[in-house]
Amino acid sequence: MLTDLADEFSRASARYAEMHQIERDRDWFILKMQEELGELTQIWNKLTGRGRTKGQSSEDLKQALADETADLIGHVLLFATENGINLSAAIERKWKFKPLK
Repeated sequence: MLTDLADEFSRASARYAEMHQIERDRDWFILKMQEELGELTQIWNKLTGRGRTKGQSSEDLKQALADETADLIGHVLLFATENGINLSAAIERKWKFKPLK
């Protein structure tokens, strides 16, 4: 399951990079992960009253939180794939359960 999901993100990311002429070098993968975490944090701050909402409703912020969470998961999977990390094995080792295949 994780491998299939990572493959889907990889294809989508490659299409996006090609369309926008983005060079995805080794640093790009970790920098994008950091960027997405920052965006998720920014939305969280707005949703929890620690940041200006700029007119966004609670529902808008909840949707943005979900979207940024999806972005972060995608970039974690891209980073793992780029660096040859077997996430299924790492999850089993660290979290003591076997993820669905």
